[in-house]
Amino acid sequence: MNRNRTTLIQRRQLLAGLLATAGGAAVAGCTQREEPGDPIWAGFDERVTERTLAEAEKLLGLQFTESERRLMLGGQAVEGEEGYFRQRNAQVMQWRSIEKPNGLAPATVFDPRLPGVEYAAQTDSVTLFDEPMADRAASADDVAFASIKQLAHWMETGQLTSTELTGLYLDRIGRYDGQLQSFITVTPELALQQAAEADRERQAGRVRGPLHGIPYGLKDLADTAGVPTTWGAAPYSQRVPDTDAAAARLMREAGAVLLGKTALGALAWGEVWFGGETRNPWNPAEGSSGSSAGSAAASAAGLCAFAIGTETWGSIVSPSERCGVTGLRPTFGRVSRAGAMALCWSLDKIGPICRYAEDTALVLAALNGYDPSDAGSLAHGFAYDGNQPLSGLTVGYDPRMLEAPETTATDRAAFGALQASGVKLVELKFPELPWEIMYPILEAEAAAAFETLTLSGADDELRRQISDAWPNVFRTAHFTGAVSLVQCERIRRLVMQQLHAFFAQSDVFFAPSSDEITALTNLSGHPTLALRAGFEQLSTRAIDGITEADTSGPTHAVPDSVHLWSGLFQEGKLVTLGRALEQALSPQSGWGARRPDLARK
Repeated sequence: MNRNRTTLIQRRQLLAGLLATAGGAAVAGCTQREEPGDPIWAGFDERVTERTLAEAEKLLGLQFTESERRLMLGGQAVEGEEGYFRQRNAQVMQWRSIEKPNGLAPATVFDPRLPGVEYAAQTDSVTLFDEPMADRAASADDVAFASIKQLAHWMETGQLTSTELTGLYLDRIGRYDGQLQSFITVTPELALQQAAEADRERQAGRVRGPLHGIPYGLKDLADTAGVPTTWGAAPYSQRVPDTDAAAARLMREAGAVLLGKTALGALAWGEVWFGGETRNPWNPAEGSSGSSAGSAAASAAGLCAFAIGTETWGSIVSPSERCGVTGLRPTFGRVSRAGAMALCWSLDKIGPICRYAEDTALVLAALNGYDPSDAGSLAHGFAYDGNQPLSGLTVGYDPRMLEAPETTATDRAAFGALQASGVKLVELKFPELPWEIMYPILEAEAAAAFETLTLSGADDELRRQISDAWPNVFRTAHFTGAVSLVQCERIRRLVMQQLHAFFAQSDVFFAPSSDEITALTNLSGHPTLALRAGFEQLSTRAIDGITEADTSGPTHAVPDSVHLWSGLFQEGKLVTLGRALEQALSPQSGWGARRPDLARK
């Protein structure tokens, strides 16, 4: 984007003055973009006047007296004392001069566990629901849409090889992904090599586990040695790491086969990436939502057996809802984020996106575990028992949420299935808690993680330049005062305490999709399972920042989801109930047999 050089410098000088009062935060974009080395900070403190401070106070709802402003500036009030802003501005420049790789976490590390609360230990174990397993399907499409559980059975019984299954998925990617744009990079040679190795190991009697030979897609913010990891953003489109992220390594150790890197909205925001817009397989005129856009779309379209996604503020559950797959966002700290792009160190989580609830337990079991390379990693076992009687589960619900105007027929049908399931239902009142006021936590951490983009002007290379996209969010985040951010974290602690008390009242909490609860449980670190429950007729939903979608056209049958939430580390209970609801709802809605109608390439 071309800019007038003189106007730009004047604007940066003004911002420098305004931002200096914002708690001493790193100043956004004070380096001249056309000539980054130009010392625009020279004489900076002389440009900050009492009038500058008076105007800047309006940003934070403050009001000081003239004498107080003179004292802050180190003027005549204290003769000979070096001004506060001269010292702070020098510190800001020192902060920026120190190299800080994206993965370098802050010294203050978020822990979702509350002091004094005991969280029951779990022994790592997965017991799948005991049910008859069908012989291999004759149709290639039926094979492609089969569950991990079913695919593993076919491989175990010699009805299917990893090489054959990998070739099937690669063929489907070649035929359908041109329409969906769910993969940024496809790795056919690597996939076939890994599949052949998996087959050789199986023949030799070495089976690594239920994921052995199962092809998957990995969100393109987890590093893969020698394979591009672009973060979905133009400034990093040529980025090729030398090592694997922990998630990639754990999948390889489990025997899973990497088909490629699935698309994400640039820097984990939305569905628009540097090469396209990932589409919803059920209505390709609309986006798949984000930011795990490609992982959800590819899983829903039968382009892989499962995928790995990440969530900071809704990036697993939102595309899972849109594309009609099952997304499990685990407890914060369960899954190592080492080697994955850091957006917000205190909120980022990695989890599975699958077509079936029980499959998420298989993937989470392979991902779970403590990793000293991740400052936020926690050591806690993961147990799932698919045969646990539902009569032993207490499930809470809030009647107000089921009576709200936005409640759908699918939501009511899912609650009906819950009533008939044999669980013990308990009426609860979800607490009214602030969540939007804590969004600055995400904004500030993300702006710090990508400060170099803001300072260098490379944020202009990101495709979306709308008000709530990252470039603008990063810039405005620098205006958040440090004191205000600490207050946000203190309120976050209150939210954690109240949600702990709320979730302690039941094993699982059931509700229709809720932005409010999704945001709050991301802040508190609690897990959730987004589960496809049926279909609704909806008009096309526009892609953020893209105007080509005709939102006034005919309606389309698209998936609708419900959510299950629980206390920390209780994902096993979420999956137990999710599998039962899935089994009960499929005959009613027919969603188990329904597949997207995709156009061949």
